[in-house]
Amino acid sequence: MRLGPITSDRFSQDRLHLVQELRSRGIHDERVLEAVAGIPRERFLDGQYAAHAYDDSALPIGEGQTISQPYTVAYQTQALDLKPGEKVLELGTGSGYQTAILAKMGVRVYTIERHVALLEQARKRLESLEFHRIISRAGDGTRGWPEYAPYDAILVTAGAPDVPESLTKQLSTEGGRLVIPIGDKKKQVMYLIRRNGEKLSGEALADFSFVPLIGSEGWALR
Repeated sequence: MRLGPITSDRFSQDRLHLVQELRSRGIHDERVLEAVAGIPRERFLDGQYAAHAYDDSALPIGEGQTISQPYTVAYQTQALDLKPGEKVLELGTGSGYQTAILAKMGVRVYTIERHVALLEQARKRLESLEFHRIISRAGDGTRGWPEYAPYDAILVTAGAPDVPESLTKQLSTEGGRLVIPIGDKKKQVMYLIRRNGEKLSGEALADFSFVPLIGSEGWALR
């Protein structure tokens, strides 16, 4: 039997089931769940992988990178405790899926991707979904994006050996939040870093596994 083309309509039930699964696993922020329900993850995957868009797993997107599993995306987004209108810096645009979730929540998104090819693909996907106000560039995300600082929140979607100092300096001094996985190249602990004035505080959240964060304040490219 020949299957029809992959469309958003074919995946609507899968998306609802994913939201239910995320809720059962502790994702309680209704704004995050609504964003997940409203973004067609299949549009951020190519070829054979689109059929697995609503499996709760990371999938390849090229350049040795992956689209994070939906639970990870939801967990990191929830940890940021975002409010509409806030300014958010994302490190690691990747496929653009996490970027779309942030934009769907009504924040102003600035996103950096090291791989030019991935960034160009992500831009096309985001434009096709009518996200026209996302500001993006290619470059070393570990240095942040000082031109638009300070940020209410910064989200790092790759595993870092430590917290990049450039990022903490670009956080808002009035409750700025940074969510970042820290550890070795295989496993990390997710941290929530808060800035109040010149004071930083950190909270360890849970164990995760990300691709390495490459850059001058991350892992060296080999």
